[in-house]
Amino acid sequence: MCAKNNQFETLPLKVCAMNPYTMSVSYVKSSEYPSQCPTGGLPEYAFIGRSNVGKSSLINMLAGNGKLSKVSGTPGKTRLINHFLVNNRWYMVDLPGYGFAKSSKSERKQFSSIITRYISERESLTLLFVLIDARLQPQSIDLAFIRQLGEHGVPFALAFTKADKVSGTERRSNVERFRRALLETWEELPPIFVTSSEKKMGGEEILRYIEHVNSDLQKP
Repeated sequence: MCAKNNQFETLPLKVCAMNPYTMSVSYVKSSEYPSQCPTGGLPEYAFIGRSNVGKSSLINMLAGNGKLSKVSGTPGKTRLINHFLVNNRWYMVDLPGYGFAKSSKSERKQFSSIITRYISERESLTLLFVLIDARLQPQSIDLAFIRQLGEHGVPFALAFTKADKVSGTERRSNVERFRRALLETWEELPPIFVTSSEKKMGGEEILRYIEHVNSDLQKP
């Protein structure tokens, strides 16, 4: 999204016809360091995953805008921490992906530093959505990243992407294998969502869960 006279366009959020929420989404800023991120303490729900997992497409589906987060045929294009204000109540945060082998060593180190600083230092981070490719069996890089979240005490949920690209049987099998892999080291499983940006699947469930968490945060 481009700035116009220093004012960013506000867009209606329409995930699907059954979506009970009426929202607006606006780009706020991009930052390299947590200290540069927006102030004010609003809850932040960040999205991260391996490069080419479909993160931008999922964010665009949630926002009801195909151009909010840049979708590129070249993985690894998200370079900074990107904040989008939703309904003037919470932030949707687009983080750089991890594990893109074609990035230079210095770039991978920079992205890793940006991610680590944000998830370990950002007090407003309420929940991190870790995106997993539903077409694949459990990948060591995803499991290793999730272990790091446990070490930092970061609350997270799993969002399986590209669910329409594989049969229902194979998708369920891959999700179950991932669940079993997590249970080898975790006593409890995080919330799990299955999504398809093309089929507009799973977006309402994610938004409903975010609203539920926000409601809990407001309780005395």
